[in-house]
Amino acid sequence: MTDKTEKTAGSAPEEGESSRVLLGWLWRNFLRKHFVFLLLALVFMIIEGSMLGALARMMQPMFDNVFVAGDTEALSWVGLVIMGVFVARALSSIGQKVLLTLISQRTAADLRTRLLDKLMRQDMSFHQQHPPGYLIQRLQTDVMQINTVWNTVLTGAGRDFIGLLVLLGVAVSVDWRWTLVACIGTPVLVLPSALVQRFVRRRAREARDLGARLATRLDEIFHGIIPVKLNRLEDYQSRQFRELTGSLVTTEVRSATGAATIPGLIDIMAGLGFLGVLFYGGSEIIAGEKTIGEFMTFFTALGFAFEPLRRLGAISGQWQVAAASIERLRELLEAEPTLKSPPKPVKTPTKDLAIQFDDVYLSYGDAKVLNGTSFTAEAGKTTAIVGASGAGKSTLFNVLTRLVDPTKGTAQIGGVATATMSLSGLRDLFSVVSQDAMLFDETLRENILLGRSNVTERQLAQVLDAAHVSDFVKKLPDGLETRVGPRGSGLSGGQRQRVVIARALLRNTPILLLDEATSALDAQSEVLVQEALDKLSKGRTTLVIAHRLSTVREADKIVVMDKGRVVEEGTHEDLLAQNGVYAELHALQFASDGPTAEERARQGTSRGEIANPEVKQGFIARLLSRLPKL
Repeated sequence: MTDKTEKTAGSAPEEGESSRVLLGWLWRNFLRKHFVFLLLALVFMIIEGSMLGALARMMQPMFDNVFVAGDTEALSWVGLVIMGVFVARALSSIGQKVLLTLISQRTAADLRTRLLDKLMRQDMSFHQQHPPGYLIQRLQTDVMQINTVWNTVLTGAGRDFIGLLVLLGVAVSVDWRWTLVACIGTPVLVLPSALVQRFVRRRAREARDLGARLATRLDEIFHGIIPVKLNRLEDYQSRQFRELTGSLVTTEVRSATGAATIPGLIDIMAGLGFLGVLFYGGSEIIAGEKTIGEFMTFFTALGFAFEPLRRLGAISGQWQVAAASIERLRELLEAEPTLKSPPKPVKTPTKDLAIQFDDVYLSYGDAKVLNGTSFTAEAGKTTAIVGASGAGKSTLFNVLTRLVDPTKGTAQIGGVATATMSLSGLRDLFSVVSQDAMLFDETLRENILLGRSNVTERQLAQVLDAAHVSDFVKKLPDGLETRVGPRGSGLSGGQRQRVVIARALLRNTPILLLDEATSALDAQSEVLVQEALDKLSKGRTTLVIAHRLSTVREADKIVVMDKGRVVEEGTHEDLLAQNGVYAELHALQFASDGPTAEERARQGTSRGEIANPEVKQGFIARLLSRLPKL
């Protein structure tokens, strides 16, 4: 877990105040809209809780009138009343459970939806600090904890609290002194309960953090299962997971121990109370001052009262566990993204969409990524961005689409600064095709349409043909209705890329961003995907990031980056003639890719040729100069 998360977990406010604040937050944001259902459920809970008091009260006529006096007429009406008590209790129990389930499920669904919506709108820096496993834990486990609260806390506050009050009222009506004696152990609960509740809240926070770390570890293992296998990391990952699981088990047991302590203390209090009443009240019955019916009514009421009291004590521990989850969820729901649309966004440009970077700087901590980057990509043309790894190429896309804002300088589209546009308007300008083709575990059709309902079958067929999806869709068992599996695992890399291109064709935006779109494909797939990309980029302002220089030879302009700066610009031929960084990259790449230098020299203009003698000589000289360093 991140340091930020640990700090937040350890700096919660004092528990009593926090509970009031959290309950108020839950009421305002989620429960208030279900007020009518809650009120009706409360009525049912009051009926159910008060029936225990009615049953206790019936003990006196049952013993005094029926069992002692032998009144046969009383037998009938006492029996009917007791039967009525159980029927009313059963019906009210069913009603309140159905209503609370409805409230809890709707609230949980609302909370999950709102939380996911909020998380998807957070900045990239937020997602770097909060890994997927952590967020999944919040969406699943923490929401489930709150869902439990609706059914326990609300039931306790309604049925058990009302039942406790009614039963205590019955006990007081029999003898207030007996009731006072029965509560003699109450002071035993006060201080220990307060300490235990704090202990449970802290352990619950620890458990939530450990659960998030476990979820993150699992996410990393399953998404990286291939490198895990190839590097024989199974034992290592199992050992790491076992250590985390052991810590979680210890924390959960400590939390459960604390939560169980409160009902245990209530049992001790109950034992002291019963013992006191037995000695005090028993003498009065022996002396004839109280009837057996009165004593049975009191003891029944008291016996019934301790059960809801134990449940209320257990709820206290459950609330502390749930409160730890609510704190996390509230923190996420109230976190505001730092990247927002401006208060008064300018109109998004629609014509002459040239892209310009003007002296752009960007750092991640102390690491400088962009260091005064400046260049222009002409409207309707293809501009390629090349350079060594870490030169800042992908960061340019993040700046352009406002996934991150530069620390200095501006990015402009059609002469309008991206920071002055609304985020939705800005991102509607782009279609992105990257090396990592993002597909969902849906049908192929849904992965292309992504919820669009205004696409005709003819339009879809044209897109499928243009993206070469039609070449393989007929071979799938259910055609377009075939599910592609998690992350598109049922398709090959080339097929996934073509699906993404089909999406981009349907999106039909004026700017196209290509990020290593063919780098991971075999030669046959690359030809098909490149042909589809050529169709897609026609007439659009296109930015291409590429490591393989063979894919950008035909670009209208190539921008060469080194250490966050633009060091060269021009066409493929111009840059080779300059015998600079691009020429060196070209020579190094093609010297290590494909035929030997002698074979390429004989091949003339084939792929990998170093046609310029000066470039070739410079390349050889640089290689020789590096040999001692190697």
